[in-house]
Amino acid sequence: MIEQPYTLACGQQLANRFIKAAMTEGLATPQGWPDAAHIELYRRWGAGGSAAHITGNIMIDRRYLERAGNVIVEDDSGLEALRAWADVVHAGNSRLWGQISHPGRQCPRQICAQPLSASAVRLDLAHSFGQPRAATSAELHDIIERFANTAAILQQAGFDGVQIHAAHGYLLSQFLSPRTNQRSDEWGGSLANRARLLLAVVRAVRQRVGPAMCVSVKLNSADFVQGGFTQQDCLQVVEWLNDCQVDVLEVSGGTYENLVMFDALPAEQIRASTRQRVATFLEYASAIKQVARMPVMLTGGFRTRVGMVQALQQGATDFIGLARPYCLQPDLAHQLITAKMHALPIPESHLVLGRGYFGPNSKAKLWRTLNNLAQAAWYYHQIELLAAGQPPEPEYGARSALLSHILNDQRRIRRYQEYQRQTAQR
Repeated sequence: MIEQPYTLACGQQLANRFIKAAMTEGLATPQGWPDAAHIELYRRWGAGGSAAHITGNIMIDRRYLERAGNVIVEDDSGLEALRAWADVVHAGNSRLWGQISHPGRQCPRQICAQPLSASAVRLDLAHSFGQPRAATSAELHDIIERFANTAAILQQAGFDGVQIHAAHGYLLSQFLSPRTNQRSDEWGGSLANRARLLLAVVRAVRQRVGPAMCVSVKLNSADFVQGGFTQQDCLQVVEWLNDCQVDVLEVSGGTYENLVMFDALPAEQIRASTRQRVATFLEYASAIKQVARMPVMLTGGFRTRVGMVQALQQGATDFIGLARPYCLQPDLAHQLITAKMHALPIPESHLVLGRGYFGPNSKAKLWRTLNNLAQAAWYYHQIELLAAGQPPEPEYGARSALLSHILNDQRRIRRYQEYQRQTAQR
């Protein structure tokens, strides 16, 4: 079943049920353009057998980035580089969808000291994020236009689709959550008001790109934080999205406050059942499938071929979303379809800095944050190796990865800041 094709409502045919989910690459030039590293990375991924590949965060506004090194698409100045990106994926007989996003309050303080959000609710995480301000209604209408504009430019560049990022605590997710959306105007309060921005963005994007381009939405099944977006909220939003010509709905969960999609566990804490788990959000996806009229893509936790097949056969999902496993096995879709591979590696079992991970106290919370950062840094390292044409390093240490990532990220930030200064002086 994993090898069966699927034709989307937009008419686009996907060769099988594997889609590479988004991972932030951090490889762009200071101008925000993809470069040779993107081309090499997606050349390797594009030839790996997956039906489609979703890019990492493509920013709609250069003032607000998820991280330095994001691709930024505000105008057609980087059109040639974007075309090369799409072309290299097409050369591997795969599709390329650009994930378009605004980070909201999850914009690093070194990039923007005062980011925009639904309300002035700060993300308190290692002092990395500034105090946000509530976006005005005029700014929200500008954001809607920016999403549509970025989608249209990607379409012009030859991308096959876009994915609107409304999960993981980014701006559209911040509006959906009553924890971060404390507004009393037409953009806040009731769920209908909190979902207004997302629905307006989806409709604007569809209107701009027309009926033949894939429009996907990434949505949290729940935020998994107290006072946040709930499963019941999600089900209602899915019902509203049913009327918005969405081609694929990707189901995920969590925010920067609770990275349930990324948690790293010590090897001794991972039970056999967890090692063979079907997917992190399987139960949530099954409930969403009951109300969704568009196909569903489930991402997170798949580690065995049999689990993937079962999830498809049981109707819990229509597509298998995989992300981090591609960092170690770029051709994993081909390997799974041909049954040359039956289980994916679980490097998370050794990507742990300390054992103070569990417990309710602040020290345990700190260890959890550090472990998650080290785990993310380890995968960034693997992406950078693939983008340089080198093989992955599965034995690379978590501490080395974290240190290397911090240094590399600071270099990217300085390059971005210098480019911004030079641009302002012209």
